[in-house]
Amino acid sequence: MSTRSLGTTLATLVLGVATVLGLAHPAAAAGHHYVALGDSYSSGVGAGSYTSDSGDCKRSTAAYPQLWSNANAPVSFKFVACSGATTTSVASTQLGALSSTTTLVSVTAGGNDIGFADVMQTCVLQSEATCVSAVNNAVSQMRNSLPGRLDSLYSAIRSRAPQARVVVLGYPRFYKLSGSCVVGLSETERSAINSAGDTLNGVIAKRAADAGFAWSGVVDEFTGHEICSGDAWLHSVTIPIGNSYHPKAVGQSSGYLPAFRSAV
Repeated sequence: MSTRSLGTTLATLVLGVATVLGLAHPAAAAGHHYVALGDSYSSGVGAGSYTSDSGDCKRSTAAYPQLWSNANAPVSFKFVACSGATTTSVASTQLGALSSTTTLVSVTAGGNDIGFADVMQTCVLQSEATCVSAVNNAVSQMRNSLPGRLDSLYSAIRSRAPQARVVVLGYPRFYKLSGSCVVGLSETERSAINSAGDTLNGVIAKRAADAGFAWSGVVDEFTGHEICSGDAWLHSVTIPIGNSYHPKAVGQSSGYLPAFRSAV
């Protein structure tokens, strides 16, 4: 066999293997009908640049679903994630965007079901003991009531989009312990909040796996960029208050986007 023929044969084999293994991501991505569901971590609260038509849902042009769409040019893209969404409101107000032709779905949901915003407000404004009690109450809800709510939502997503790859994303760990913060919450409060976040992610990951969905956590991406790290990709307490404890634009582009992209 000539050198030219051997090279042609090897090239053909490599292309064939890449196709079989599904390595041709650009072509696959370009063919997607993508729907972005979820709460404020998917809508992009904290990242700014909110679209005028999204109103109180605060969908940002800097949010990971929009960034992924910009980079991959799917056949269709429906961005319906909304600030304040719970598993119930995602099911009742966002699933109309899904159909039998949907091939890719992203979703974050669960934090608002366990009263995340109220817990953080309690921790900021009240005593350490009251904060830890609120966190423990939220953990109890994560373990007892949240799994059933997630199961219901995931079942509804699968029913509406039976052929879709569904990627469930988690939440960041908020604090770097023994970090650079010298005011604000105590280390005991920060540790309790971090532990609760790990529990929440664990519950969501388990329910996603049982539903046959892909799970993509973001804790690794945000490690070294937590609040008190000196290079935070998350807002601490801010004005306006709604941005508090949400990813900045860099948290969306360098945290959530890579986590989603790796699971598509």
